[in-house]
Amino acid sequence: MIKVLAFLLHLAFIFTLSQSRSINPLPQPLVSFKINETQDARSCSYSVSITTSCSSPRYTRDCISLAFGDAYGNQVYAPRLDDPSSRTFERCSTDTFEINGPCTYQICSLYLYRSGYDGWKPDTVTVYGYYTRAATFRYNTFIPNGVWYGFNLCQGGSASAAAM
Repeated sequence: MIKVLAFLLHLAFIFTLSQSRSINPLPQPLVSFKINETQDARSCSYSVSITTSCSSPRYTRDCISLAFGDAYGNQVYAPRLDDPSSRTFERCSTDTFEINGPCTYQICSLYLYRSGYDGWKPDTVTVYGYYTRAATFRYNTFIPNGVWYGFNLCQGGSASAAAM
């Protein structure tokens, strides 16, 4: 009886540990990207804060674009955030952008696009909106060249992937 009880307590302990660990998803490539019709909808303003990793190249001249959205297919697209003359995306720096786009519900997907030869490693991207809670996406990895790369945490990733 004591062995059975010890075994059950051991199983309960293992189950509790497995349930309490938070899972940090890794960024994934997006197969296709299409600007959807909500891009011309009612406009809201967003503040996007991008922190470049300290292990990124010293600076990048690459073209950097951003797209984020909600579970209902509303998406905001910023085609070019880069500006080498203003020292944007330097190593160990944080850049903040004011972006206007369609109003969204809670942001649950975010993708970055990089094209060029320098390389770039963002650490985190946080989106602040008037109607939504701040949403932070942790990259801490180099963005591949020529690929939309990021996160779709919208109810298993199905709702917004079709729109992006």
